[in-house]
Amino acid sequence: MNEMLIRNGAELPALAIFTDFDGTLVEIAERPDAVVVPSDLAEQLERATQEFDHAFAVITGREISDIDRFLSPLHLPVAGAHGSQRRRADGSMEELDEDLIVGAEKIARAIEPLAMAHPELIIEPKAGAVALHFRQAPELEGDCLRAMEEVLESHPQYSLVPGKMVLEARPAAFDKGAALRAFMEEEPFKGRTPIFIGDDRTDEDAFLAAQELGGVGIKLGAGETSARLRIADVASVHALIRGLTDMAHRDDAPILADTTAN
Repeated sequence: MNEMLIRNGAELPALAIFTDFDGTLVEIAERPDAVVVPSDLAEQLERATQEFDHAFAVITGREISDIDRFLSPLHLPVAGAHGSQRRRADGSMEELDEDLIVGAEKIARAIEPLAMAHPELIIEPKAGAVALHFRQAPELEGDCLRAMEEVLESHPQYSLVPGKMVLEARPAAFDKGAALRAFMEEEPFKGRTPIFIGDDRTDEDAFLAAQELGGVGIKLGAGETSARLRIADVASVHALIRGLTDMAHRDDAPILADTTAN
């Protein structure tokens, strides 16, 4: 695929911007707590939220509290744990069923023996979900997969979601696409054209949702995808957000166009 931004004199539509966090706004790190957040990122995103009338949200596999910590003092609308947690633009929270929180805790405890036997594995418990990272031991992917599949046989309300060097158990009713759709039913997102930027297989649901709602998915990096557009790297994501922010109020703004050449 070979896509780009083109300038054609058309007015930029009212956009709603959605983005993943790890691998999209920040580079992926060896450990979830080791990501390096650029010093100007929060300021850049704050400016974007103002220009897009606060129609800017993060949709991530992380917990909302993680995003708040990394982007402090900024508090954006966020869908965390693949949508099982969601903070609306007005600050209110969509509550998760307590049974799902307890279920995730049980799953985390059930896979602890594997992590104890292999300290390079990382269990990341969340409210309503749990991730098993094997980035530091890629040769253990098969063991991790078997362990998670076995545990989830006793927890049918959860689905197994593979990502980049991670396997995650999340409530089956939630995904990033459903989170995007929920935001798009609310102000200030309602009636706007959604753009979702992501890098992983877990972002595919959001690419599809954005495009079904008349917007566009933008895939960072290589790999098969349903997204119609592609972008090179994290630095390019920052540049795109800056560019869209700069153009938000201009009549000669560029529009995103699909110039796919297979």
